Amino acid sequence: MEWKVRGIRGAITVNENSKKAIAEAVTELLDDIEAHNSFNSEDISYVFFTTTPDLDAVFPAAIARSRPGWDRVPLLDLQQMAVPGSLTFCIRVLIQVNTTAPQSAIVHSYLRKAQYLRPDLSTVISNQRCDPASTTGASSSTPYNQ
Repeated sequence: MEWKVRGIRGAITVNENSKKAIAEAVTELLDDIEAHNSFNSEDISYVFFTTTPDLDAVFPAAIARSRPGWDRVPLLDLQQMAVPGSLTFCIRVLIQVNTTAPQSAIVHSYLRKAQYLRPDLSTVISNQRCDPASTTGASSSTPYNQ
């Protein structure tokens, strides 16, 4: 059994720039990632969050820090590049964990309209995938707007 550092990616969108909306989204995203991957806070090397420039009501790391065991995890908030036509109101996360799981066992979580970012990795919600044409700010000519 060999330990490796693996990255777990995820993203989620919100409907508004409010502390409540961002807190609910960060909680939903991290709950989904933890439900689909076997790790605990002691296994986490670090976590990077990015938000699109239109989100500034609260730091996602502040929300994550309130999770049980996450108060000692290194967390960092960054602003996502503002690429014309890219998805808006989006929170992204990269969690680096120490694990014995193979790369193929890692489950990435792309929720709500963020499913469009990586349709190849998106979790199917209510048996429907996100329709790129209805995604706020997303360009159908941009296949992977990570």
